[in-house]
Amino acid sequence: MIAMLKCYECAENGANEEAVAVCITCGMGLCMEHAIRYDLSIWEGGYPAPVKILKKGLPRFLCSYCRDTIIPGACE
Repeated sequence: MIAMLKCYECAENGANEEAVAVCITCGMGLCMEHAIRYDLSIWEGGYPAPVKILKKGLPRFLCSYCRDTIIPGACE
């Protein structure tokens, strides 16, 4: 029998959903409802300062706890 990773936030609420993503910061398993996509900016250019931000970011997933900590203004 294969054990599947479960969504931590669902488990806190007594639900039992399989995880589809992992928080890039804390490693918490997340279901579709709780996975928050955050596109990380990619900077192009050389030292000492980047020249421009590329149009398309790198997709990352966060849990609600890490989102509120990392993204400025997310919990306001």
